[in-house]
Amino acid sequence: MPQASPRGTYLQVSESLRQKIKTGEIAEELPSQAQLISTYAVSRSTVERALSALKSEGVIESVQGAGWYVMGTGDRRPLVERVTDLLRAGGVKVGDRFPTEKELCDLFSASRTAVRSALAQMEGQGLIGKGETRGREVRSLPIGQGERTA
Repeated sequence: MPQASPRGTYLQVSESLRQKIKTGEIAEELPSQAQLISTYAVSRSTVERALSALKSEGVIESVQGAGWYVMGTGDRRPLVERVTDLLRAGGVKVGDRFPTEKELCDLFSASRTAVRSALAQMEGQGLIGKGETRGREVRSLPIGQGERTA
């Protein structure tokens, strides 16, 4: 990112993102705020202002617990629902190892905080729990996929 500009750094970031959306480099989900901070070497408040500017223009939208998306694209369900879908995948059985926080962060391009919140909700529902070794395991399958065991 160039040094001080009369236009404002957040406007430069928003313009860069707008161009990436226009060219298809960003087609659905925007990178996380942490990734944008790193990419553009700017503060969190600068990224937030840039995202707010694009949102007010109707270019992107925010989905609670899921991130920022190009308007009209992407899976808008809360992260916990998308993570729970992993238990609906064919071949998943009670007792299977569940992905780690890092694996889920990478898979869903979500922050560790968002992933931890989703995991806590799933643990509260009895779907996953601490395994005998480090990590989590499947404790029961979501309703609608075979027998639900507790």
